[in-house]
Amino acid sequence: MSDVLELCAQLIRNRCVNDGTPASGQEVRSVETIADYLGTAGTVVEPHPGRASSVVRVAGSDPDAPTLMLMGHTDVVPVTAETWSRDPFGGEVVDGVLWGRGAVDMLNLTAAMAVVTKRVIDGDLAAPPGGLVYLAVADEEAGGTHGAGWLVDVEPELVACDDLLTEIAYPTVEIAGGVAQPVMVAEKGPSWRTLHAQGTPGHASAPLGRASALAPLVKAIDALLTSEGPLLIGDEWRAFIDGLGLDPALVAELVDPERIDDVIARMAATDPGMARYLHACTRLTTAPTVVEAGTKANTIPDRGSVTVDMRLLPGQVPADADRHLEATLGEDLGGLTVELHSEMGGNASPAAGRLWDAMASAYGSLGVDRLTPAMTPATTDARFFREKGVRAYGAGWFDGSATFGEFLDMFHGNDERISIASLDRTVQLLERVVGAYGGRS
Repeated sequence: MSDVLELCAQLIRNRCVNDGTPASGQEVRSVETIADYLGTAGTVVEPHPGRASSVVRVAGSDPDAPTLMLMGHTDVVPVTAETWSRDPFGGEVVDGVLWGRGAVDMLNLTAAMAVVTKRVIDGDLAAPPGGLVYLAVADEEAGGTHGAGWLVDVEPELVACDDLLTEIAYPTVEIAGGVAQPVMVAEKGPSWRTLHAQGTPGHASAPLGRASALAPLVKAIDALLTSEGPLLIGDEWRAFIDGLGLDPALVAELVDPERIDDVIARMAATDPGMARYLHACTRLTTAPTVVEAGTKANTIPDRGSVTVDMRLLPGQVPADADRHLEATLGEDLGGLTVELHSEMGGNASPAAGRLWDAMASAYGSLGVDRLTPAMTPATTDARFFREKGVRAYGAGWFDGSATFGEFLDMFHGNDERISIASLDRTVQLLERVVGAYGGRS
């Protein structure tokens, strides 16, 4: 078993499930696993018991040269085991494929980055002149409060770098005359809210005239599920579409606000994962996710809430989320009150500079004809570093075992898995990126 496969499988088995509560995650388990593998724990920080992150710095030959960071998170989202074909925390290998929660999001990259870092530590691969930083970070799946957000705010020198490579990594895309590699340069921003409702309690056996807190919640949830957020064909979207080498007629549809939904509707019939990606990358999205109400079966609920995941594109601002709620629910929000959890706009890095050039060199040596800047509709820890002026990208190198749409559907979904070949290929890519970043082919 290769190092990257064995390490990724163990990270899956560590079961660092982050449900959003402070005591969950327990990423200290994976910090210890990675420390055992690297032969060093580096600097370990633990803002909350068990919520550990590890920073390993390898010095270069020139302290004034740019520093490259490889960052992977170690936490994963919860899972309903009954809906999986295999044990989501078994780390099983079947027919050349590793199964488990986190296999694509993002323990594959976290493990591959550790393998490359170990090769630098052992002297098998030269560090960039400005040094290499490996960050195994906690709490990405719940907003970075105990992870990257905390580190950037409280320990900025510990995680200082000039360029950052992290998630999300995409499969290659076949284009006319070759292969294009989407590289994540932009992401949407989280604008999470909880809507609260109040009612009047009473015995559920006599509900007539009772003001149940569920009534306004049900109306709000139905309205939010069927509403469409403001559409925006931004520069990041145009750059992605332009880089795919598509038929000009299709390109014209994909960048036309009046016609893009027709493309999405057609694609939903054959590639629903890709259709979801196109939809999410061209508008503010709204998804009710967690509903709470009532205390027992025979009591009318006097309070309830629904948590709403809203995501802003680069170019959209938090006020756009407020306006969308008012347009959907009414100026008084249907009598609901709003609790704000997270408020950050989308952000992006330019597809240019030292790390971009290093990736172009690395991918080119592996037979990729073109890099195309891509957006992720999700939110990553890269945003904290971009806010400080760091250029941040997401990249890997996968085989053709999953299409673009199929790959995206595994994020937070059932039967998450990654091929062994993709793990090995990503290690190969990262070695070449580190070498090219340091000025070596």
